Amino acid sequence: MSHKRMPKRKAALAAGGVVALGAAAILLPQAGAAPSGGPDTAAAPRTLKATDASGLASRLAGTLGDAFAGAYYDADDQRLVVNVVTGGDDDLLVRAKSAGAEVREVDNTLAELAAGARTLTSEAAVPGTAWAVDPRTNKILVTADSTVTGDRWDQVDSTVRELGAGMATLRKSAGTFETFASGGDAIFGGGARCSLGFNVTAADGAPAFLTAGHCGVAAEQWSDAQDGAPVATVEEAVFPGDGDFALVRYDDPGTGAPSEVNVGEQTVAIGEAAEATVGARVFRMGSTTGLADGQVLGLDATVNYPEGTVTGLVQTDVCAEPGDSGGPLFTQDGLAVGLTSGGSGDCTVGGETFFQPVTTALEAVGATLGDGAGAGAGAGAGAGAGDGAGDGIGDGSSDGIGAGEEPGAGEGAAADEPAASAPTH
Repeated sequence: MSHKRMPKRKAALAAGGVVALGAAAILLPQAGAAPSGGPDTAAAPRTLKATDASGLASRLAGTLGDAFAGAYYDADDQRLVVNVVTGGDDDLLVRAKSAGAEVREVDNTLAELAAGARTLTSEAAVPGTAWAVDPRTNKILVTADSTVTGDRWDQVDSTVRELGAGMATLRKSAGTFETFASGGDAIFGGGARCSLGFNVTAADGAPAFLTAGHCGVAAEQWSDAQDGAPVATVEEAVFPGDGDFALVRYDDPGTGAPSEVNVGEQTVAIGEAAEATVGARVFRMGSTTGLADGQVLGLDATVNYPEGTVTGLVQTDVCAEPGDSGGPLFTQDGLAVGLTSGGSGDCTVGGETFFQPVTTALEAVGATLGDGAGAGAGAGAGAGAGDGAGDGIGDGSSDGIGAGEEPGAGEGAAADEPAASAPTH
């Protein structure tokens, strides 16, 4: 079987607030402190990687049942913090602590928070709003962008007030919630530019890739060069609605599609898909702004774009800009976490960005990652670069990784055809 080499351009970091990431910071394993005991015997909070914290959170969710009210990763102390609604049952606290978690007693159950989110959906789903459960506050964080004014602001504000200060909070974003697709470079279709997310294997064994659903509905065929011949065709796309993802099949079944993220002059091997963990550090690659990093802020987010409502997203403080849509969100240790959907702000002033979970997309389209790692593999693996991910990240390096020989996004420099995980052989 023949394998074609697709054109490959170095990914360049655009000028602005993008955090430079040294190659060693991604590719070299970080030294973490060893756990102080087994998961069921530790008497004090354990020092954990974010990936291990996610697994522990999953186990405690099953152990604590309805008393489990969410969890998040404290990156500074490298600990898992678990919210528990005890109802006066101190044994629940003992069980969570004995598993190695730091425990907080909170008031709102996950069921109550979910009911609050349903109220927002029925009464405050106006374009320019978003909400997600924030386990660090045990509340629903509601965000309204700059377009939400007048009666629409009053509608959102009154709904949040009805839920109560102990259930939800409202804040204003300076930007505008929008999907991050535009004309330019990277992968092209119908006059739009997006970024390739992760190479995958379709259910029938054919090579394909994941990108944003709003890219998939914008054009049926996609090219690796502006005005170039199509190289891939959309097989399935979801947007708006229950997600923002698309499966795009390579037209040549002999196309090599390795499971990796191209971060410029080097690549990061992607081993499996994983669920996001609030508090974990993650990295995004995109054809406009190159590499950026940040933290997961919330899960199961709802975003009301001008095109319609999208549910089930991951909320972060990672910056992104038009053209970054569909690009990969991943961890330092090679876990695929998300696909760039949209948000507000840019990589100069910052903002919020939302991502489609990879596990959900893989399950929906019946695909697996390029190396055969299956959908939903992250339940026990977690998500997020953990222990010491910040060593060498954001160190002020101006050259960083991915300094290409062609300057500037929009001139073909900011994107490897897949701005992320390019077929290389």
